[in-house]
Amino acid sequence: MKTIFVNGTFDILHPGHVQLLNYARSLGDSLIVAIDSDRRVRELKGDGRPINSEDDRKLMLESLRSVDTVWFFDSDQELEDICRLYNPIMVKGSDYKGKHIVGQQYCKEIVFYDRIEPYSTTQTIQDISSR
Repeated sequence: MKTIFVNGTFDILHPGHVQLLNYARSLGDSLIVAIDSDRRVRELKGDGRPINSEDDRKLMLESLRSVDTVWFFDSDQELEDICRLYNPIMVKGSDYKGKHIVGQQYCKEIVFYDRIEPYSTTQTIQDISSR
Protein backbone atom coordinates (compact mmCIF):
# COMPACT_ATOMS: atom_id res chain seq x y z
CA MET A 1 0.00 0.00 0.00
CA LYS A 2 1.37 3.42 -1.02
CA THR A 3 0.83 6.10 1.61
CA ILE A 4 1.04 9.71 0.45
CA PHE A 5 1.61 12.61 2.84
CA VAL A 6 0.99 16.36 2.61
CA ASN A 7 1.34 18.97 5.34
CA GLY A 8 0.47 22.63 5.69
CA THR A 9 -1.83 25.17 7.26
CA PHE A 10 -4.85 24.79 4.94
CA ASP A 11 -6.45 27.83 6.61
CA ILE A 12 -8.83 28.94 3.86
CA LEU A 13 -9.32 26.15 1.36
CA HIS A 14 -9.07 27.25 -2.26
CA PRO A 15 -8.87 25.48 -5.64
CA GLY A 16 -5.08 25.28 -5.44
CA HIS A 17 -5.36 23.22 -2.24
CA VAL A 18 -7.97 20.92 -3.79
CA GLN A 19 -5.83 20.39 -6.89
CA LEU A 20 -2.77 19.63 -4.74
CA LEU A 21 -4.68 17.12 -2.61
CA ASN A 22 -6.26 15.43 -5.64
CA TYR A 23 -2.84 15.15 -7.28
CA ALA A 24 -1.27 13.76 -4.10
CA ARG A 25 -4.04 11.18 -3.71
CA SER A 26 -3.58 10.06 -7.32
CA LEU A 27 -0.06 8.93 -6.43
CA GLY A 28 -1.09 6.25 -3.93
CA ASP A 29 -3.63 4.30 -1.96
CA SER A 30 -4.21 6.69 0.94
CA LEU A 31 -3.57 10.36 1.65
CA ILE A 32 -2.59 11.63 5.08
CA VAL A 33 -2.70 15.38 5.68
CA ALA A 34 -0.98 16.98 8.67
CA ILE A 35 -2.05 20.49 9.60
CA ASP A 36 -0.32 23.05 11.78
CA SER A 37 -1.96 23.62 15.16
CA ASP A 38 -3.58 27.00 15.80
CA ARG A 39 -0.68 27.95 18.08
CA ARG A 40 1.88 27.08 15.42
CA VAL A 41 -0.02 29.01 12.71
CA ARG A 42 -0.04 32.13 14.93
CA GLU A 43 3.69 31.69 15.51
CA LEU A 44 4.45 31.29 11.79
CA LYS A 45 1.94 33.68 10.21
CA GLY A 46 1.06 36.24 12.88
CA ASP A 47 -1.68 36.98 15.41
CA GLY A 48 -4.43 37.37 12.79
CA ARG A 49 -4.11 33.75 11.71
CA PRO A 50 -5.49 31.20 11.47
CA ILE A 51 -8.83 32.40 10.18
CA ASN A 52 -10.37 28.95 10.72
CA SER A 53 -9.67 26.90 13.85
CA GLU A 54 -7.72 23.65 13.64
CA ASP A 55 -10.92 21.68 14.29
CA ASP A 56 -12.73 23.49 11.46
CA ARG A 57 -9.76 23.01 9.10
CA LYS A 58 -9.64 19.31 10.00
CA LEU A 59 -13.39 18.90 9.35
CA MET A 60 -13.16 20.57 5.94
CA LEU A 61 -10.17 18.45 4.89
CA GLU A 62 -11.78 15.23 6.11
CA SER A 63 -14.81 16.09 3.98
CA LEU A 64 -12.77 15.93 0.78
CA ARG A 65 -12.86 12.62 -1.10
CA SER A 66 -9.10 12.68 -1.63
CA VAL A 67 -8.21 12.87 2.09
CA ASP A 68 -8.17 9.74 4.24
CA THR A 69 -6.66 10.94 7.53
CA VAL A 70 -5.90 14.33 9.12
CA TRP A 71 -3.40 14.88 11.94
CA PHE A 72 -2.48 18.02 13.91
CA PHE A 73 1.13 18.88 14.65
CA ASP A 74 2.49 21.56 16.96
CA SER A 75 6.25 21.28 16.34
CA ASP A 76 8.82 20.07 13.86
CA GLN A 77 9.38 17.05 16.10
CA GLU A 78 5.69 16.10 15.96
CA LEU A 79 5.75 16.44 12.16
CA GLU A 80 8.82 14.19 12.02
CA ASP A 81 7.07 11.67 14.28
CA ILE A 82 4.11 11.46 11.88
CA CYS A 83 6.47 10.93 8.94
CA ARG A 84 8.37 8.26 10.87
CA LEU A 85 5.11 6.47 11.69
CA TYR A 86 3.97 6.20 8.06
CA ASN A 87 7.25 6.30 6.05
CA PRO A 88 5.21 7.94 3.24
CA ILE A 89 5.82 9.52 -0.12
CA MET A 90 5.68 13.25 0.69
CA VAL A 91 4.25 15.81 -1.73
CA LYS A 92 5.53 19.37 -1.37
CA GLY A 93 5.02 22.53 -3.40
CA SER A 94 7.76 23.17 -5.94
CA ASP A 95 8.72 26.28 -3.95
CA TYR A 96 10.39 23.85 -1.50
CA LYS A 97 12.90 22.56 -4.07
CA GLY A 98 16.40 22.98 -2.68
CA LYS A 99 15.13 23.78 0.83
CA HIS A 100 15.19 21.71 4.01
CA ILE A 101 11.94 19.76 4.40
CA VAL A 102 10.99 18.73 7.92
CA GLY A 103 10.58 14.95 8.12
CA GLN A 104 12.16 14.21 4.76
CA GLN A 105 14.56 11.68 6.29
CA TYR A 106 11.56 9.48 7.16
CA CYS A 107 9.96 9.62 3.72
CA LYS A 108 10.45 7.12 0.92
CA GLU A 109 10.41 9.90 -1.63
CA ILE A 110 9.69 13.62 -2.03
CA VAL A 111 7.51 14.57 -5.01
CA PHE A 112 7.29 18.25 -5.94
CA TYR A 113 4.03 19.76 -7.14
CA ASP A 114 3.94 22.94 -9.23
CA ARG A 115 1.72 25.37 -7.38
CA ILE A 116 -1.29 26.72 -9.22
CA GLU A 117 -1.22 30.48 -9.49
CA PRO A 118 -2.88 32.78 -8.55
CA TYR A 119 -4.23 30.84 -5.57
CA SER A 120 -2.90 32.01 -2.22
CA THR A 121 -4.57 32.06 1.20
CA THR A 122 -2.67 35.21 2.15
CA GLN A 123 -3.79 36.95 -1.06
CA THR A 124 -7.40 35.82 -0.49
CA ILE A 125 -7.35 37.33 3.03
CA GLN A 126 -5.88 40.58 1.65
CA ASP A 127 -8.51 40.71 -1.11
CA ILE A 128 -11.34 40.23 1.40
CA SER A 129 -9.88 42.86 3.77
CA SER A 130 -9.59 45.45 1.02
CA ARG A 131 -13.22 45.17 -0.08
